[in-house]
Amino acid sequence: MRPQPGDVWLADLGLAAKTRPVVIVSRQDPDPPRALVLYVPLTTQNRLSPYEVPLPRLPFLNRDSVANVQGLASIPAVRLERKLGRLPKDVMAKLKAALAFALDLESGTNGPPFTARS
Repeated sequence: MRPQPGDVWLADLGLAAKTRPVVIVSRQDPDPPRALVLYVPLTTQNRLSPYEVPLPRLPFLNRDSVANVQGLASIPAVRLERKLGRLPKDVMAKLKAALAFALDLESGTNGPPFTARS
């Protein structure tokens, strides 16, 4: 199982055995150092904030939803239960912009701000 950026999965987030839809925001990495994925949870509670990205009507979601970038977190990939679908590219671009805003990142960087030691 290789979740890709923009994939929407049903995930076991461990909140009283509740599963929720999440969108994968981890970068594609063929050999990640850990079996973790970064995700943003989807919710139906829209607070109209810059930390939320409204989603278009998607056939795999039964209600109007938003991606809440303030909920950014990671989970082991084994807790992803099943793939529901994929976000359109334009929505994923808005999600990335909202993440950059939430994390106060400058756009246009070309790689990690560090060099891994051997």
